[in-house]
Amino acid sequence: MNDYFSKNSTEAELSGWFESSDDNSSLDLSSPAPEPVLKLWDVVLCISGTVIACENAIVVAIVFYTPSLRTPMFLLIGSLATADLLAGLGLIVHFVFLYCIRSEAVSLITVGLLVASFTASVSSLLAITIDRYLSLYNALTYYSDRTVTRTYIMLILTWGVSICLGLLPVTGWNCLKDESTCSIVKPLTKNNVMILSVSFFTVFVVMLQLYVQICKIVCRHAHQIALQRHFLSTSHYVTTRKGISTLAVILGTFASCWLPFTIYCLLADYTYPALYTYITLLPAIYNSMINPVIYAFRNQEIQKILWTACCGCMSPGMGCRSRSPSDV
Repeated sequence: MNDYFSKNSTEAELSGWFESSDDNSSLDLSSPAPEPVLKLWDVVLCISGTVIACENAIVVAIVFYTPSLRTPMFLLIGSLATADLLAGLGLIVHFVFLYCIRSEAVSLITVGLLVASFTASVSSLLAITIDRYLSLYNALTYYSDRTVTRTYIMLILTWGVSICLGLLPVTGWNCLKDESTCSIVKPLTKNNVMILSVSFFTVFVVMLQLYVQICKIVCRHAHQIALQRHFLSTSHYVTTRKGISTLAVILGTFASCWLPFTIYCLLADYTYPALYTYITLLPAIYNSMINPVIYAFRNQEIQKILWTACCGCMSPGMGCRSRSPSDV
């Protein structure tokens, strides 16, 4: 008899951790019922948001407080870090208002913040890709006032579009009054999620095309340099392989993080189990955790600043070399 009650108690505890809503359908980011049961997935999202916010805050602080990093390349990296920082904060705020301060209006604002920040993150990745391509395609004219102007235009477009999409749930485009229009992420509507998914696929296709062109340019440059140095068999192979490997890691990471969730958004609806939504959403969130490693912490200037801040000293041999976006 005791074993029976112990077994039922364990099953009830697990179901409480993994339960997403009363009918276990749709990831509910809106205001919950009074006194909700703490769910494991929400804890995971909150912890992930804390890690994302911390590491991206470091990048934002470095770019903001270092005058030598006020270049177009680092402005775009700063934009990406800012977007991911807001995404991490949005996950933390969502958890707080979900379990501590329950308010439908604030929940809509939190959802809008998450939509805007993740949209800005993906858009910033596209802007960085465009900047890398132009730095190779127009290498002779890249370091000019035109590049600075183009960077500011991309930043304005990135954040303007992201803010507009983030305001949609707040301004009434939500499914709180009609549950049949809900997507897999409540209170976002199916149409809202479809727009975001189609926009992502557009960004992904453009990035794929640009990285293919970048790969061709890198291979051509490596071939020319190898011919001049008479090391075609070794130098050309090593440089080309390194360039292709770097681009493959960047694009492969982006695709593996975002494609599962985007495809699932197009195929599923609010009746699907929320567990599937969490499983596909987590990799997309972890993309904001990986971005600082790929785009910021690999940069020599940022590494030197971190080394100076952490150790209070810098090796004399670590000279500051200006790098082009294609090196990052």
